Amino acid sequence: MLSSQLLYFWNVMKISKIPGCLLALCILFANSAALKAQDTWTLQRSVDYALQNNISIKQQDVQKRYAALTLRQNQLSQLPTLGAAVQAQLGSGRNIDPYTNVYVTQSYFNLGGGANTNVDIFNWFAKRNIIAANKYELQAQDRFLEKARNDVAFNIASTFLQLLMNIEQVHVSELQVKLTTSQLDNTKKLVIAGSVPESNQADLETKLASDSVTLITAQNNVIMSTLQMKAYLNLSFDQSYVPQIPENISELKVPRLDEVDPEMVYSSSQMTNPLIKGHDLRIKSLQRAYAAQKGYLYPSLSANGALNTSYTDVAKDGATGKTIAFNQQVNNNFRQSAGLTLNIPILNGWQQRTAVQRAKLDITNQQLTKDQDLQTLRQDIYTAHANAVAAIQKFSASSKGVDASQRAYDFATKRYNLGLMNTIDYITTQTNLFKAQIDKVSAQYEFIFRMKLLEFYRDQKISL
Repeated sequence: MLSSQLLYFWNVMKISKIPGCLLALCILFANSAALKAQDTWTLQRSVDYALQNNISIKQQDVQKRYAALTLRQNQLSQLPTLGAAVQAQLGSGRNIDPYTNVYVTQSYFNLGGGANTNVDIFNWFAKRNIIAANKYELQAQDRFLEKARNDVAFNIASTFLQLLMNIEQVHVSELQVKLTTSQLDNTKKLVIAGSVPESNQADLETKLASDSVTLITAQNNVIMSTLQMKAYLNLSFDQSYVPQIPENISELKVPRLDEVDPEMVYSSSQMTNPLIKGHDLRIKSLQRAYAAQKGYLYPSLSANGALNTSYTDVAKDGATGKTIAFNQQVNNNFRQSAGLTLNIPILNGWQQRTAVQRAKLDITNQQLTKDQDLQTLRQDIYTAHANAVAAIQKFSASSKGVDASQRAYDFATKRYNLGLMNTIDYITTQTNLFKAQIDKVSAQYEFIFRMKLLEFYRDQKISL
């Protein structure tokens, strides 16, 4: 197949004298096609692979893990704090004797250690509200991750359909090139026999060159769609991707138009769309964060405790004059303390009251964001429905157009073969048929895409 394509492209290049860069493009495409593996990708395989490897999904998963870490940290902040310290000090000259607390002029070594703890008793449920806010935010991030996964799945499906359409257009263009090539070969024989003027041959050579360029463009569109698919899948660009083409694209299951009424789809989407669910959860999170900030306006109560002891080499026994033993000093100097702290915020430059007002504005802003997304969602659904209606009508009209163009072409062929039609008029009829076929292919895939888009809005899932 590759050899035959290269052969007729070579003939076209010689006939039409198209610049060598166009031939180079043909060879480049042929080489890339030759490198393709036999392995094919179904839509389901493509979606499954993307859900594991797509970069945007991985980024959203990181955001979810951030939220989980924040929740875990704030949950642990409810536990009492505990710290310990050991201090060693070497002094000389005039210093305070760490044992007698009087000034002395001598060198000494002092070693001390201790531990302290602190626990919140009551802070107007500020920490509990923060934790509740973190839980809602984690759930919201889970919905946003679901949205990212759904969006990638839809993008994969739409690109898959685009790729199938481009491949189908390549097939139509190949048939057109073969047909024009056959007509040119036959006309050459007639020119040699003197049955038709040489201008007929020139007209068909021009037509073949035009058809060949159209084919090259269609083939390049396949390459572009494949590269886009690889980007969604996070595949290496030198790795093969060949879609598995359904046996009959016209038999793909799509919903009926009455099953995707725009208002019904919008109503369903409000309940199934993870972005809207995420907004609702984030609003709840911000409401609890607002309650937490209000709690910081009021006094808070905490308990604290400490244990300390020390040793110094200048501590002497009054009777013997010897340095008191380490263990004895540690026991003698062991101190314990416990207490309650009531922290009363009085004036801090209105910082906390400003924080409360900001938290309240955060709720308002998030509600507006949700309203904006709902408005956009509704507009997108109604637009998609209008496009779907137009796509159905376009597909119906293009199907009739192909039938009419085919009949016109059949009549023209008979007249042309009898010498009753000139080459220009015949080529025009053939071009009209070719355009009608391309339009039908495009309309068919556009119809499928529009209906699948409405199905996606309704159910948040898509399949072919």
